[in-house]
Amino acid sequence: MSGPCLFVIGATHQNAPLEVRERLALASEGAIRDELVMVAGIRELAVLSTCNRVEFYGVGSDETAADSVQAAYCAMQGFDPAEFERIRIRLTGREAALHLFEVASGLDSQLVGENEIFGQVKEAYAAAHACGSTGAVLNRLFQKAFQAAKHVRTSTGISSGRVSVANVAVDLAASIFGSLAESKVLVLGTGEIGEGTARAFRSRGAEDLAVSGRRPERAAQVASSLGAGTVPFEERDASLARYDIVVCSTAAPSAVLSAAAIAAAMKRRPARPLLLIDLALPRDVESAAADLQNVFLYNLDDLARIAEKNRLAREAEIVRCRSILSQRADGLWGHVQQYLDLARGPAPGSPARNPGAAGQAAAP
Repeated sequence: MSGPCLFVIGATHQNAPLEVRERLALASEGAIRDELVMVAGIRELAVLSTCNRVEFYGVGSDETAADSVQAAYCAMQGFDPAEFERIRIRLTGREAALHLFEVASGLDSQLVGENEIFGQVKEAYAAAHACGSTGAVLNRLFQKAFQAAKHVRTSTGISSGRVSVANVAVDLAASIFGSLAESKVLVLGTGEIGEGTARAFRSRGAEDLAVSGRRPERAAQVASSLGAGTVPFEERDASLARYDIVVCSTAAPSAVLSAAAIAAAMKRRPARPLLLIDLALPRDVESAAADLQNVFLYNLDDLARIAEKNRLAREAEIVRCRSILSQRADGLWGHVQQYLDLARGPAPGSPARNPGAAGQAAAP
């Protein structure tokens, strides 16, 4: 008999290239969560949206609830359902739980073992919990995922080496320019990734460093903590010619550096190469800039390919981590399955804003 079902549905870097992930990116996680939790049959829901994935973790009255979430999401995004079918992930039950464990641990990341995803998963869960869209099952699932992630990070070497976007970006710059002491670096974007990348450049010897952001007070704060300079965001185009390395990581909905602006900057520095590292999604730099002479443009997928050699060096640790997480997923799923079996019965015909409130005390 069909009954309540744990599921995850979405798209990730594994099957969706960067240009597709841009079209899948959410303008507002909260807004789409509020819409999807109203889908008939949905009892619990959490939304995880990063540069490399858009995923919906949920508990439905049965397995068809995942299909309903997919249909509603595609309609809201204006994304072709048939194309989504070709690139999606759709897992249920124990496999859905194991997937979250691997995501939170950094095993499913483009840069295997990176740490940023752990914080992003925690934020996604906190937001869903705060608005009442999680309940007994998702609360248990996410809490166990955090425990499992911490365990593999402390008991294995999965995170050894430079496994972060910031460090891979700095390694790339160093491979092109050698010593970074003489290179002029501009970081556009002062969020977590932008600030982390600026710190990584500073720690690797970059002395001429400036930051720029759409919020001047935030840019000034980051610059002050690094002993760096600032560039007014509206003057970024005019300032390009001065810099050898430009890192972009804003949350802008479209490109903040046009190919035309970059071409104009290169006319003022024709003999000096310009390295553009685009860490944003949607992308901050128009892709046509890659065709300009002496301009070298790298995006998130490019950095992932560069980091692949680091992953191969940790292959044994990856296998070990997967074994640990698989055992933990088995243990969790045994408890969750018991809870879902008890919850079988007439499925609520209308959505619940706090689907698991009544089951909080009886969480599996």
